[in-house]
Amino acid sequence: MLSYQHGYHAGNLPDVHKHAALAVLLAALTAKDKPLSYLESHAGRGLYDLAAPEARKTGEARAGVDALLARKALPEEHPWTVAVQRVRATYGPTAYPGSPAIARALLRPGDRMHLMELHPQEHAALERGFRAPDVHIHRRDGHEGLPALVPPVPRRGLVLIDPSYEMKTEYAGAGDLLLSVHRKWPQAVILLWYPVLEAGLHGELVRTLEGAFLPKVWRDEAQLTGSALRMRGSGLFCVNTPYTAEPILRTTSAALFGARAGVT
Repeated sequence: MLSYQHGYHAGNLPDVHKHAALAVLLAALTAKDKPLSYLESHAGRGLYDLAAPEARKTGEARAGVDALLARKALPEEHPWTVAVQRVRATYGPTAYPGSPAIARALLRPGDRMHLMELHPQEHAALERGFRAPDVHIHRRDGHEGLPALVPPVPRRGLVLIDPSYEMKTEYAGAGDLLLSVHRKWPQAVILLWYPVLEAGLHGELVRTLEGAFLPKVWRDEAQLTGSALRMRGSGLFCVNTPYTAEPILRTTSAALFGARAGVT
């Protein structure tokens, strides 16, 4: 859908849940001295200002990144904290890195990024902020673009699937996209984010993926009890999870959400 703009929700609790896991996975992959490819299905504009009218209108970042940094939920050496501080050192104290900026902060020279975004204004902002020799920005639908681009070169890599879920059909579409990418690029680490709503629309998505017997799966759902968001929770599903990353993913989720984290 072309109506969704993430600036209203940047830095909220589900955002941090997703970005902290992404940072852990990127840190695990970059620990080896081998180049990698990073691909996103729905990149947005990549970098947000929490002082902008959109973010201030909802105020969602106050219960998310602001509160978590204030109480030092994650240590200074955590990859997410490192990425946020690197971005803020460049863009100022109200900057919040979307997933492309998280990746750019943690990737190395020689690693490649492929970012897909269909929304015209978000794509234009992505072009302005992220165009570089090793960054390839595509104005195309990630559901079509990802399968067309994989496997990339370098063949080692990570994929983030993160649609807006504005339509009910996007749950099934996200699952189909993950399975399609995995079939074409079975070595890839794939991270899928999904919202947990009262209607339970995520249930069929999770059952489909778990029934596919995918390798090295890690799944986490964090409850948003008392949140002003209409979401009941935030979910992550990862395929080919690096063994070094899984314990850090578990402790990260527990640090962010405590007893409200874990597969239910």
